[in-house]
Amino acid sequence: MSQQSIKNVVIVGGGTAGWLSAGVLAAKLGQQSLQKTSAINVTLVESPEVSTIGVGEGSWPSLRDTLLDIGIKESEFITQCHASYKQGSTFSRWKYDDKPHQYQHPFTTPSGYVEMDIHAQWQNLCAEESFEQSFCIQPEMCDLGKAPKQVKTPDYAYVLNYGYHFDATALAHLLTSHCVSNLGVNHIKAHISSVNSAADGNIASLTTNEGDVIEGDLFIDCSGGKALLIGEHFGVNWRSMSGVLMNNRAMAVQVPYEDSDNDISSTTIATGKPFGWTWDIGLQHRRGVGMVYNDQFASSDQVQSTLLAHVGERASQATIDQCTIRSLSFDPGYREQFWVKNCLSLGMSSGFIEPLEASAIAMIELGLRMLYEQFPKDMFHMERLSKRYNDRFTYRWERVIDFLKLHYILSERSDPYWLAQRDPMSIPDSLKEMMEMWKYQPPSRFDFIQNEEIFPSASYQYVLYGMGYHTQVNHLLSTTPEAKKAMAIRKQLEQQRPQFMAGLPTNRQLLEQLVAMHSK
Repeated sequence: MSQQSIKNVVIVGGGTAGWLSAGVLAAKLGQQSLQKTSAINVTLVESPEVSTIGVGEGSWPSLRDTLLDIGIKESEFITQCHASYKQGSTFSRWKYDDKPHQYQHPFTTPSGYVEMDIHAQWQNLCAEESFEQSFCIQPEMCDLGKAPKQVKTPDYAYVLNYGYHFDATALAHLLTSHCVSNLGVNHIKAHISSVNSAADGNIASLTTNEGDVIEGDLFIDCSGGKALLIGEHFGVNWRSMSGVLMNNRAMAVQVPYEDSDNDISSTTIATGKPFGWTWDIGLQHRRGVGMVYNDQFASSDQVQSTLLAHVGERASQATIDQCTIRSLSFDPGYREQFWVKNCLSLGMSSGFIEPLEASAIAMIELGLRMLYEQFPKDMFHMERLSKRYNDRFTYRWERVIDFLKLHYILSERSDPYWLAQRDPMSIPDSLKEMMEMWKYQPPSRFDFIQNEEIFPSASYQYVLYGMGYHTQVNHLLSTTPEAKKAMAIRKQLEQQRPQFMAGLPTNRQLLEQLVAMHSK
């Protein structure tokens, strides 16, 4: 096995996964980074005909750090990618099919969460309130359409924690320009005709349709569902999770705002429907609306009718008539291995479950962070790193599946789709065990012990108690001293409320101010 240094990284595929990979690696380890003595060369090869899918167009707060690392100004990102602020997710009609029900999963952890058992204090002091609003001010600000910061707040800083909604195609264009012009990424537009192996089984090079040979030491597969390297070349199997999370289709449509309806929501709005759920996100110039479903429970005509009816709740028929519906099919799951020999897969070539909770980009970011912080020195080092990476990300995909499944199993909807989603046979044993534990104690750090857990225990609490799950109250943790701390926190939040309401602009107001300032 070669001890030659890893100097040349070749990324196959563009889009969000490819260009985030190029940007992060070039900024952290490339010629423009501080790693001058060990700088790597980054080449990205993409087909001139494959467009960005951009189904979800949503991110976690982690994207702020990623864009900052790459060196893109927030004002530039917001302006060029028509981005808006996402402060969490709102779930409507996931519990009942015959009466309204709604809860939020905000990006801000409940105040006092690390100091005390918030569940016990919620039940002790204010059980009549929704869990998410009992010790967190963000849900109320989201209900009011408030932005998470003010116009004078510095780039990427915040008053309330936030991620983004954005135009995925525009982000790919912005990253392309920045990576090539400022970070020295070599951009090649070409079809790959063959993947050439070395004697030891590693990838030695790629050959394009034009006959050009692209050599590399580490190859990153960002070719999406095609999985040109990890799937087609190395033959790594896809571990289907269709028996657990059953959605396998999506329809999406881009809806322009009307003059009478141009409020930009502060959350991704996920609404339960008879045979699936819709997402609704607000960008500056349009809404991205779609429906996720399983084709065993509805025809494409039924889904289209349901989707357009949802759009019609806010848009006129004239606007609906202008919309073009895009369809996507997928098999929810992930690779049995993510890193084989000198090939690492990221993005949809690595795994994809469904747009719920926007975990796809976060998994790319986690993969990139682990890669650049422990970048292999040579092939010996790479072999050991790849085993650690595969173990870590198998665990992470399992936790994504558990968390997403949690959203479905507490539903009381009677539609066949929802009954199938909560069939006990479809629930992973790991989630069943946690659900049994959570009858007696709320989710906590004792349940999720890995560093950089994909979803923290507070997220599980937001979903559990938003859906009405009952955990026995630990009265030992709702004692007078703890109650006094909790009451003090609630009093402080109550004092802050009018300040937040008066000081925070709406999403639309802040975005228009920032775009105007950036355009000068």
